[in-house]
Amino acid sequence: MDFTPSPKTQDYLARVQAFMAAHITPIEDDYHRENLAANPGADWQSWRVLPIIEELKAKAKAAGLWNLFLPDATHGAGLSTLEYAPIAEETGRSFLAPTVFNCNAPDTGNMEVLHYFGSEAQKAEWLAPLLAGEIRSVFCMTEPDVASSDATNMQATIVEDNDELVLNGRKWWATGLGHPNAKLAIFMGLSNPEAAPHARHSMVLVPLDTPGVNIRRMLPAFSDYDPPYGHGEVWFENVRVPRANLLRGLGEGFAIAQGRLGPGRIHHCMRCIGAAERALELLITRGLARTAFGKPLLHLGGNLERVADLRMAIDQARLLTLYAAWKIDTQGVKAAMSEISAIKVVGPNVLQRVVDEAIQIHGGAGVSHDVPLTALFTVARALRLADGPDEVHRAMVARVELAKYKAKRE
Repeated sequence: MDFTPSPKTQDYLARVQAFMAAHITPIEDDYHRENLAANPGADWQSWRVLPIIEELKAKAKAAGLWNLFLPDATHGAGLSTLEYAPIAEETGRSFLAPTVFNCNAPDTGNMEVLHYFGSEAQKAEWLAPLLAGEIRSVFCMTEPDVASSDATNMQATIVEDNDELVLNGRKWWATGLGHPNAKLAIFMGLSNPEAAPHARHSMVLVPLDTPGVNIRRMLPAFSDYDPPYGHGEVWFENVRVPRANLLRGLGEGFAIAQGRLGPGRIHHCMRCIGAAERALELLITRGLARTAFGKPLLHLGGNLERVADLRMAIDQARLLTLYAAWKIDTQGVKAAMSEISAIKVVGPNVLQRVVDEAIQIHGGAGVSHDVPLTALFTVARALRLADGPDEVHRAMVARVELAKYKAKRE
């Protein structure tokens, strides 16, 4: 296997780096201050998108830096998972870049679902405006009343009624629910209760303005509502949609989820590497710039050894991410489940570790808004739960590993 970036990757990466240096990095600190002032508190109905975001998106689209995540060359950049990895890592250094390049979750996963599993009518109505960056979408899977680490626990229901589907259930941690441009939800629920556990659920497209869709509240992560994006709780109360809104067919929910979550998980991990690089950079810069007891902070208390350990941890995580990406491309998502689960554990944990050390060396500044470390810590800690908690992914790795030895014994 060869992880050398392809010429196509090198071209896109250079252009992304130049765009970020010219247009995103210089305004990012000011943007966050203005955004906090414009969108205070939990009242998502008053949240708005600052004009600079749409301006940057227009510039990115004009520069051909758009939908870079999508391997389809017609609608995206046509990059393989491995080719996209260094570009996603670069965008992970910024909170704005994924949105600016239309490569932000959960829209990326939802666009892939529609691209691979949607009907032509569904693509025309929903995929086209998502690809254009005109609307946003949410993914409604996690539920407040069950242990969602086991997705077969889902209690939300999908019932056929002639040419309609009737949806009921409570969903939460629906990322992007508070965004003013959020128009579509992909709802996953129980439709075939007597079938095998992984053939009981389906996915349905639900416009958020459908009667019975009630957004109850936004949910803070570590006291931050992350406006204008935000995670929310939404109740579906006798929501009726046409049967034509069903994705693929009844009972196909888990098959679709496997295709959606595999690439989505690894995209998160790619961005984690970039975020960890940024945190390490902040740590070193601070450690060399401040002195205590007559020495730079970096030369006190074993900090140099910590830098070395963090450097090695980031590089190990990057190699594991690239290997998982290579395996997805060469053998498919199903064959790469162990590697996807492995990096889903390693990536966020490495980011959390690097950010924690960076906070420590910044002292009081590290837990303020003067540096982005608390926001990076929130991302890392939340990702250890999102798309499956660490324990579930470790169980997957162990299950695949034990299966090898079972085959040998037999």
